Amino acid sequence: MLRADLLLAFATFSALFLFKLPDVSRRFLITLFVLQAVVTLASRLSIRLGLRVLRDRGHNRRFVLVVGTGVAARRFADRVERHRALGLRVIGHLGLEAGGPTAMVGPRPVLGTLDDIEDILHGRVVDEVAICLPPEQVAFVEPITRLCEEEGKIVRIPIDEVRVTLPGGRVEEFDGIPVLSLVYGPDRMLSLAGKRVIDVVVGSLGLAILTPVFAVIALAIRAVDGGPILFRQTRVGLQGRSFDVVKFRTMLPDAEARLDELQARNEISGPAFKVTDDPRLTRTGRSLRATSLDELPQLWNVIRGEMSLVGPRPPLPREVEGYDLWHRRRLSMKPGMTGLWQVQGRRDADFDRWVELDLAYIDRWSIWLDLKIMFLTIPAMFQGR
Repeated sequence: MLRADLLLAFATFSALFLFKLPDVSRRFLITLFVLQAVVTLASRLSIRLGLRVLRDRGHNRRFVLVVGTGVAARRFADRVERHRALGLRVIGHLGLEAGGPTAMVGPRPVLGTLDDIEDILHGRVVDEVAICLPPEQVAFVEPITRLCEEEGKIVRIPIDEVRVTLPGGRVEEFDGIPVLSLVYGPDRMLSLAGKRVIDVVVGSLGLAILTPVFAVIALAIRAVDGGPILFRQTRVGLQGRSFDVVKFRTMLPDAEARLDELQARNEISGPAFKVTDDPRLTRTGRSLRATSLDELPQLWNVIRGEMSLVGPRPPLPREVEGYDLWHRRRLSMKPGMTGLWQVQGRRDADFDRWVELDLAYIDRWSIWLDLKIMFLTIPAMFQGR
């Protein structure tokens, strides 16, 4: 940044000297370039400090699994953890052979072997997988990347010691070493930041504008069905993160206990549940479900960053347990209040078709697509779709 500022200043003063422009104030230009450097440096430091404070408090963290237990793996993991402002945290290592229940690589545990990789990806929150294997073990790289592609995980491969080329990979520099990155799904930082800004702004405005609607619905639930008014339920979010979703209560208090007796009436083929004429619905719940007004409190989940306005719907933990491998890639993007299948295929009884629409959304994602889906959601609500 300082180098660019100095080069621009040098070019400007050289042009003034060559073209002999005495009317341009040199003092003003010197002040301008100094202030520009100071403001740019201060703004960048402020942003980095702000991100570091947020990440130290547990916000916006990304979790990395390192494949490898050798010197290269330890060195790369140490590099990652030195850069705390990046928000990356190494959860542990995988080895080729079992290292015992207390095996460690530096301060980090060995979580298992390569045979355990699926269980670890499914049982823990993993955003990125760093493959740090010696040259003689390079044959394991391709199958690991294929698995990560199926699950929507970002793959990082340091190539300072091992030369690897894979389709779709791009070489980046991290702490002075080249890293081959394979990104499956959206990785447009500025666009995703824009998506988050839209979520916060629209979510906050929605909560403020819809306060009277919230009050009417709450009074109706209390008067007709009794308490409680809100219903909280654990759902699975981005890369397996658990959170409590908030909705207006639409079912009887014993609804969860009665789920097993209704499984035979399930209309969905796959690890999801839906019954059109659900006997557990309350009197107000039927109207709220038909118009999707029961979902409005999830604006609070959006503001908290657990959900987005648009994205795949957040599944229940028991549904995720029944996922096929390719289903899990729908967890690679933050869940949303509405999505592509809500406005295109909500009446489709095939769970695989739902997932196909979610993956199509992830692959085609853009802010424009989000705006289009939000626009289509409004008539879908009023039409009971």
